[in-house]
Amino acid sequence: MAGTSTGRRADAGMVRLSQRDIDGLMLCAEHAGAPYDLLAAALTAQPARVRAIVARWRHAGYAATGRLGPGPAWCWLTAAGMTAAGLRYPAGRPPLARLEHLRAVLAARLWWQATPAWQQGRPWWQSERRIRAVGPAAGTGHRPDAEIHWPSLTASPYAGQIWAIEVELTAKHAARTTAIMTALTAGAGYAQVIYLTAPAARRVAERCAAAMPPGTVSVWDLPPSAYTPET
Repeated sequence: MAGTSTGRRADAGMVRLSQRDIDGLMLCAEHAGAPYDLLAAALTAQPARVRAIVARWRHAGYAATGRLGPGPAWCWLTAAGMTAAGLRYPAGRPPLARLEHLRAVLAARLWWQATPAWQQGRPWWQSERRIRAVGPAAGTGHRPDAEIHWPSLTASPYAGQIWAIEVELTAKHAARTTAIMTALTAGAGYAQVIYLTAPAARRVAERCAAAMPPGTVSVWDLPPSAYTPET
């Protein structure tokens, strides 16, 4: 019929990404992967919707998924997904030995981002992967699990500060913990060092923090979402 175009759109067959897709893919890239329940929380999506979202990512070749251990399935980026994100982090399945830690760090991030201080101060989260890409602070040799960067807002009590975040699921030797705290406060010069700990690690962290200069190291409980739910 006259006036009817028979040509195909240039992007026909391609997966069109929304901002939520981009946010989710970047989150998986920065954290080496994400379990479905935390990914659902990050994207404000129901579990069934998350399964549909990651299926689209798989179809595009950007992500892979699977059950890696107890609890929910995980999603991680492929090499094509990492290239699409513009990042040079290693792509592939998260190491089994690090699943609990990776989950706890992501849970800590989501917990922080839901706090009033975060909403008011509008900081950004610097992942361990991004910190590693830059390199450790001069003379310290230790990278924290994450950093929180506070912008220089006039009304912010933390304006211009950088905080180090450490996630501890098991207790380290006290000497090692003290050395890390000293490196992060005196060596790297973080304004605050926040230890988010599981019960098994809390006592050692508190004892070592008490020996640091006042106000430099705080020890808090990890949020409940840091632990793999039973399924």
